[in-house]
Amino acid sequence: MFAIIRTGGKQYKVKANDILKIEKIDLEQGSPIVLEQVLLISDGKKTQVGKPFIKNATVRAEVLEHKKDDKIIIFKKKRRQNYRRKKGHRQLQTVIKISGIYDNGIELAVEKKPLEASKKKSAEKKTVTKKKIVAEKKAVIKKKVVTEKKAPAK
Repeated sequence: MFAIIRTGGKQYKVKANDILKIEKIDLEQGSPIVLEQVLLISDGKKTQVGKPFIKNATVRAEVLEHKKDDKIIIFKKKRRQNYRRKKGHRQLQTVIKISGIYDNGIELAVEKKPLEASKKKSAEKKTVTKKKIVAEKKAVIKKKVVTEKKAPAK
């Protein structure tokens, strides 16, 4: 389940619980926001495309923080003319967390995340298999060392 929204002159592909950096919006930290410019909604089986927007479709989010982006350096130079200009710019951003995708006021199905227990089991399996592989390599090396010894010359 995902949606494509437009905000700040840019388009973003969003899912539920995504954290997104967008152009600055004048809202306080922790306040909810409703993004109504939804271009596309897809749940894997059915896809709705707007012309240009889908009517009654919204994406709801919460403002997490306001911050500045990394600095962008603008450097202009004309060779052999002693012309150099250096400027920097930091764009203001708002960090939001997508809380849900709604169509006609109904929240669309949210993908379920795998349980943490299954992640732990898979991590344990990986470590066990790595240990087995290392032990097998050591055994092969020992066999080679033992068989490669030559008898002393007379």
